[in-house]
Amino acid sequence: MKEKFDVGGMTCAACSAHIEKSVGKVNGVTLVGVNLLQNSMQVEFDEIKTDVSEIIKAVEKGGYSAKVKGKERKEEKEDLVETELKEMQFRLIMSFAFMLPLFYISMGHMVGAPLPKILLGSENMLIFALLQLFLTLPVVYVNRKYYILGFKGLINKTPNMDSLIAIGSGAAFIYSSYTLFKMGFYVGRVNFMAVHENMMNLYFESAAMILALITLGNFLEARSKRKTGDAIKKLLELEPDTARVIRLGKEETISVNQVVEGDILVVRPGERIAVDGVIVEGSSSVDESAITGESMPVEKNINDKVICATLNKSGSFKFKATQVGENTTLAKIVALVEEASASKAPISKLADKVSGIFVPIAILIAVITAIVWVMLGQGFSFGLTMAISVLVISCPCALGLATPTAIMVGMGKGAQEGILIKSAESLEIAHSIDTVVLDKTGTITEGKPKVKDIIPFGIAHDELVLIGASAEKYSEHLLAEAVLEYAKEKGIEPKEVTNFKAISGRGIECDFEGRKILAGNKQFMKENNIVLEDKISSITNEIAVEGKTPLYFATETEIIGIISASDVVKASSKKAIKALRDRGIDVIMLTGDNAVTANAVKEEVGIEKVIAEVKPEDKEEEVRKLQSMGRKVAMVGDGINDAPALVRADVGIAVGAGTDVAIESADIVLIKSDLVSVLQAIELSHATIKNIKQNLFWAFFYNTISIPAAAGLLYPLFAIKLSPMIGAAAMSLSSVFVVTNALRLRFFKGSIIAETNNDIYIKKEQEEIKMIEKTIYIEGMMCGHCSGRVDRVLNALEGVKATVDLEGKKAIVSGVAVPDDTILKKAVEDAGYSVTNIV
Repeated sequence: MKEKFDVGGMTCAACSAHIEKSVGKVNGVTLVGVNLLQNSMQVEFDEIKTDVSEIIKAVEKGGYSAKVKGKERKEEKEDLVETELKEMQFRLIMSFAFMLPLFYISMGHMVGAPLPKILLGSENMLIFALLQLFLTLPVVYVNRKYYILGFKGLINKTPNMDSLIAIGSGAAFIYSSYTLFKMGFYVGRVNFMAVHENMMNLYFESAAMILALITLGNFLEARSKRKTGDAIKKLLELEPDTARVIRLGKEETISVNQVVEGDILVVRPGERIAVDGVIVEGSSSVDESAITGESMPVEKNINDKVICATLNKSGSFKFKATQVGENTTLAKIVALVEEASASKAPISKLADKVSGIFVPIAILIAVITAIVWVMLGQGFSFGLTMAISVLVISCPCALGLATPTAIMVGMGKGAQEGILIKSAESLEIAHSIDTVVLDKTGTITEGKPKVKDIIPFGIAHDELVLIGASAEKYSEHLLAEAVLEYAKEKGIEPKEVTNFKAISGRGIECDFEGRKILAGNKQFMKENNIVLEDKISSITNEIAVEGKTPLYFATETEIIGIISASDVVKASSKKAIKALRDRGIDVIMLTGDNAVTANAVKEEVGIEKVIAEVKPEDKEEEVRKLQSMGRKVAMVGDGINDAPALVRADVGIAVGAGTDVAIESADIVLIKSDLVSVLQAIELSHATIKNIKQNLFWAFFYNTISIPAAAGLLYPLFAIKLSPMIGAAAMSLSSVFVVTNALRLRFFKGSIIAETNNDIYIKKEQEEIKMIEKTIYIEGMMCGHCSGRVDRVLNALEGVKATVDLEGKKAIVSGVAVPDDTILKKAVEDAGYSVTNIV
């Protein structure tokens, strides 16, 4: 069983390391991961051997609190980080309100700052000391949690950052209070010289300053930590609070958490979609950029799926709810990102191990520091000051934050870009990938065939399309769907046929407008005694070499045409593959398709190596072979037959349009179903690991130089010593630096800088945008005025550049987003001319 918990009281990596250790010892617990940033814990355990209460007890024994993570919706759920921030802000204000006058009173006279007369002179030294005590007490009280948690950790033999703060500031306060009593003793004996000597050993300002500066650092850190979850927060904010539902024939507005599967919902222009579903009435264009990263709105019609939190741009429609609550795409994305953020990358294990033992070592160093200085004759006061500095400056906050902050921000940024990374380990491994294995169908290609060639013999182009669409109307073959789709695009409506008959593995036959029509493969034509001339065989051979499948159409006596179709390569695949190869990554295509088709795709997209005609069960073996050669392999696929290979690969990447099995088996899910996202995922991994290494370097470097300096190593040579106040400030700033550096990942862009109509720019190449070109054949143009009129109406269309050829009776239009043929035809006809064909 897997359960999530909210954990309270954690302040550093030593805390999270201790909780993991304590819970890990509970009988039946198999896996535990603590997220310091989210104040959360995820535990996998055997329900027979233990339960939730035992896990909570293990956490509480170390001085922390835990409860099962709530299932409330976002509007009902307490924002722990926000609450922590407000409470810390109050402590910060109170701390500085008393600490600043305390600092002025205790240290101001050293720089010549004026003090009230009541604080000056031998006769007022006791008042001077008591005022410092009374200004320190409120600071100690509002920050008492450091003492409670710190000493509880010591009692339970699990010292943490709070233990260092509690010992350091507590020692300063207790020693100063002891000194104050000594001052009172000597005042009663009128020994003002002894009173003055003891007054110089007051460290109330150090005790207060340590607490105030640590609180300031924690406050700045908490503010930064809040930003690390911005990606998740922004996604949650996209979900609407209410939904329009039709119940009992009436439209009513209800809370979105009251929507149930099967409800019919109404969406109007400008509204966000409340849950996942399928359109049952109407059509629209939907902005899915927040979920998929797709920049262009997607046209939606009846039976098309809609996703929770996406924005309806134009028309109104009704849809049936299919996934609600925690089952929506949005909820799954958020859960996946949160779970992945709680996981630990291998690189973080070193930091966790060091943080777990660092605090007791720091305490030991502080004790040794005090003893050594006392033995060297510097006095107890000097030794105590040095020991307090060591304790305060040693806090391993920066070390503990170095990895989780970068991972959380990196995964949040990935989610914004439509890249869902399931674990921190996958994010780390991805940066070392040197070989990418790509499935063909649905990964490099669209996954469904489209018509490529219309080759009529003795009949018109549109007549062949009409016959083909009519004959294939009742066929279930994939190529039939391609022919029907093409006819629809051309505005050709299929007609009814009679005596329809499908011959499995061969083709179909039917009667169309009084004559028998045959449609199928070459073998089917031969079986029906249709003669294929050498010229036709030559054409079909060329089609086959290009990886296209020919579909023959004939009457009872002769062939009347060929329609070829192929699985179209995605617009961005070629450039994405080139970009991967430019990074030094080998790209291999692994497919079950025949070698001819595979090689045609290989030539089109620029892949060097193809492994074709691979059985589904053998794909995993091919990945294993690459790994045995020392390769770090990423497998990219979308089908059930890809699942074993996805699991075997070092990093399995599933395209979002794939099957549930493929997505479950993968380490990274690409919502956008685009190979560009594979490149972005690898680059995001590089950026995150680089950021982590920067953070770890800073954290180790900081502690390496600061502890010896705080212990007084520089004092014999340069008379330089770090006061506890400077140590507290340095420690706080170190943590803030690490978190701020991690936040830079929010601005990660990678080498992909823009996208237009599925054609991408790659920064390194600055390649030209691929242009779409169409030729419109026009009847009725008689003079320059006619061609000018056609020129104006075509160039007025958005994204179109048109050139009109009067003599050739045609117009050539080009652009990155040329409108479909019906719009072009309507524009010309509205100008008073007729269109005979568009190719």
